[in-house]
Amino acid sequence: MRTIVLLVISNVFMTFAWYAHLKNLHNRHWFIAVLVSWGIAFFEYLVQVPANRIGYNGSFSLAQLKITQEVITLAVFVPFAVFYMGTSLNWNYLWAGCCLAGAVFFIFR
Repeated sequence: MRTIVLLVISNVFMTFAWYAHLKNLHNRHWFIAVLVSWGIAFFEYLVQVPANRIGYNGSFSLAQLKITQEVITLAVFVPFAVFYMGTSLNWNYLWAGCCLAGAVFFIFR
């Protein structure tokens, strides 16, 4: 469970590092966005690296860690896209979730 919680925290940082500049720094030079994103990503790595180490040394295989990461990424990205970036929720998010559910099934069986 510790791995999952740390990966969720990591993904929140990662999502902001990758996409928040599109809303907040769109009128600044791209290099400023890079520096800000690197700053945020630093904190993401402080959580993500231990999460992967704990998971890999615990009960997750490498492939299971990757698929778990992708599911968490979508679970964090959808609320971010809708509530923070103001995009509309559409069926593609549901279909992507179904595909990831299939990936989870196959990698954990």
